Parts: sequence; structure tokens; C-alpha cells
Amino acid sequence: MTLQITLQIIYLIASVTFILGLKFLGNPSTARKGNLIAAFGMGIAIFGTIFLYTDAEGNHLKNLPLIFGGLAVGTVVGWLAAKKVQMTAMPEMVSLFNGMGGACAMLISIIEFQHIQSTFVEPTALAALSGRLLIILLGMIIGSISFSGSMIAYGKLSGKVKDKSFGMQQFINIGLLLIILGFAYMAIMGGQNQALWFYLVLALSLLYGVLFVMPIGGADMPVVISLLNSFTGVAAAFGGFLYDNKVMLVGGILVGSAGTLLTIVMCKAMNRSLLNVLIGNFGGGGGAAAASSSAGFEGSIKEVNASDAAILMKYAKKVIIVPGYGLAVAQAQHVVHELETLLESEGVEVKYAIHPVAGRMPGHMNVLLAESNVSYDKLVEMEEVNPEFATTDVVLVVGANDVVNPAAKTDPSSPIYGMPILDVEAAAHVIVNKRSMKAGYAGIENELFYKPKTSMLFGDAKKALNQLVSEIKALG
Repeated sequence: MTLQITLQIIYLIASVTFILGLKFLGNPSTARKGNLIAAFGMGIAIFGTIFLYTDAEGNHLKNLPLIFGGLAVGTVVGWLAAKKVQMTAMPEMVSLFNGMGGACAMLISIIEFQHIQSTFVEPTALAALSGRLLIILLGMIIGSISFSGSMIAYGKLSGKVKDKSFGMQQFINIGLLLIILGFAYMAIMGGQNQALWFYLVLALSLLYGVLFVMPIGGADMPVVISLLNSFTGVAAAFGGFLYDNKVMLVGGILVGSAGTLLTIVMCKAMNRSLLNVLIGNFGGGGGAAAASSSAGFEGSIKEVNASDAAILMKYAKKVIIVPGYGLAVAQAQHVVHELETLLESEGVEVKYAIHPVAGRMPGHMNVLLAESNVSYDKLVEMEEVNPEFATTDVVLVVGANDVVNPAAKTDPSSPIYGMPILDVEAAAHVIVNKRSMKAGYAGIENELFYKPKTSMLFGDAKKALNQLVSEIKALG
């Protein structure tokens, strides 16, 4: 009894650390501390369970070598993956790890169902069994969808899977979901074919996860990652119900609610409803959209070399840098910080404009710049920085495209119309660094590139920024 009380106290402490960790994660300056606090809570919850848990008969956990073996393998794999992952691959890793969480919830449900199948149940306990089966099935359905959907998201983000859709797909998805719920009802009702219904639900849930994510366009991936993350949290919470495990329940609820809130925030940042994201195929493939010709744009492309761009920036009073996915691809975050430091030594005020959906996952640019020790107070969110562009001498856009595209405000036929963007065109000068004139993730041309105040600095971001640094130093 004393052991169980101690374990519940440990669970309470762990739950508090999860809440504190989540609070600290809300600010870049405390995010690292929050991650460590939550990890500590998870650690004591795991080891407390291993050493203190006892069942109704007073038996401790068995198979400890297997448990510690799994912990060791998981720790090594997770450590190496986190140490070696490039910032460009961070979104893929987030999707992959999130999928593993969904897979855990799925496997828990399968094991618990098999346990029920192998245990004789008194007729008077059938009602309680039905409730337990409902929890098992809900956890399995949501976990399976999160697992297979996250794997497809991982494939899309890594370029291994293309956007694919076919006629009536959304209606097929709705029909498939209804079939899954019908089969789940049959599994709860029991009977000789209970196992058949259960595994049909499993198979169809995995299929639904694939069909659910497959048609969603690449530009919507930040929203999809947040949504799938909330699914994994909800599935984990069902596991907490299943085992009457308070810390698992609290952790699942926190992840599920945080993922849901983040999904809502991301949708708001794109000025789109979640339903529109799920059925709109925004940025899907980009084939048709990319075909839009630049002939309809007024003006022409004006190229600038590193020397002229350096002069503009050195003698400016205020420079705003807009980071995008191209910055991550080139691994140029350290060079952009060096450029920032150099400009500030020349008396130039420098800030970074952060769009909520820049990059391939929520907070991608914040994490990228934090890696190069950019001061957190220089990272300014879209709502705060937009009024400042009108008083800015030079805006340097590095690898961003759709988040600065005026079509979002001016072209009702554009797939990004209505999405809030960074108002960079209000600045005195705009320098855009890109490898080429290739369309962005949404697959459409950018009218900003043809504006009279815009100059294009072509080339790899890291190389171009290094040239800027060298040229500014040469000016003395």
C-alpha cells in the first residue's frame, strides 16, 4: 500500500512537471528549460512504474530485462537521431516521432484486446467489458490514424511521397470513417466474429490515415502535423483511462489540447478553417498553379549583386530579415546571425520577421534561429512586425516565398488568397535571395519579385549571405 501511495505521489509530481514544461515551451527563452523539466517528469514516472507498481495480487512488473532493453534501444536511437538530424529534416523527424506515439497507442489497444479475448468474463461483467472495449477501440482508431497519417506526412516532407487525390475522395473518406465506426460497434457487441471486426477496424483505420493525409497539399503540412500531434495525445489519454494511470492521462490530455490549440492558431494564421485545410488541397502538387504565367505581372525581374546589396544594407538605419525554408535548406542560420551582428556593429537596427507558417512545421524558423544563438527578442511575430515595414530601409527575404506573396491580398483566384502575409513590399527596398525563380511550396508565381522596389539576389542562401558579410567588411 505504501508503494502505491508513493507511486501516486510520483505521478502527481510528473503531471505538474508536464504542465510546467508546457508553460515554459510557450516562450523561446524558456523552451529548453521546459523540455528538460517535462523530460525529468517522464523519467521519474517511468522508473517509478517499473520499481513501485504492483497489481491487485501484489505482483511487481515482470520481464524487467526486456523493459530495460527497450528503454536502452529507444534512448540510443532517440539520442542519435536528435543529434544528427539536420534542421531541414526536423519536420520529418517530428512527424516520425509523432507517428511512433500513435503506434504505441495502437499496440496497447491490440494487446489489451488480446488479453480480453483470452480471459473468461462473467455475464454480469459484460457492461463493464463493453466500456473497456470502447476505450480500447477509440484508442486504437485514433492511434492508427495518427501513425499511418504521420508516416505519409513524413514521406511528403522528405519528398518521398507526392500529393495524390482522386474524384470523390473526401466522400470516400467520410464513408470509410462511418464503416470503421460501424465495425467498431460490431466488435463491442461481441460474438464469435469479435476478433474479425476488431482487426478490420485496425486495418481500415490505418488505411483511413493514409487517405486522410494523402491529398492535403504540402503548404498545409504545418497544420497537419499539429493535428496529428493532437490525435496522438488523445490516443495516449485513452491509454490512461484504460490503465487508470493518472500521469498517462494528464500527459495525453496536455498533448491533445496543446496540439488542438496549435492547429487552431495555425489555421487562423492562414485565415482558413480546419475543414478548408482538410479538403482544400492547398499547395497540392503545384502543377496547375505553377502554370500561371508571369506575363500578367507588371514590371520585370531586377537582379542585384552582393556588392550593391551590401552597400544598401550597410548604410541603412533599419533592416528586417525574413527567414524561410531556403535558409534551413542551405544551413545558413549561423551566417545570417553573423550578418546581423556585423550590421549592428555598423549601427543598423536588425530584426527578424517570423511568419507562423514559415518552414515545414510550427515554430520551424524560431528553432532554426535559436540554434545560431539569435537573441529571442529579435524574433518578431507577423502581427507585431507588419506595421514596421513602412519604416524599414531594407528587407532581406532569405528563402521565403508564399509568406511574402502579395497574391494573398490582391488575387481572389489565388489558392493562398486571404492568408495573412508579411507586408515586406511596404519597405523602401526589398532584396530577395532565392536559388532560382522556381515557385514556392504553394506552386504559384510571386508578384513581389516583379515589383519596382524588389531586387533578386540569386544563389544558395549560405553562399549569398557569406558574400554579403565579406562585402560589408570590405566597405570598412
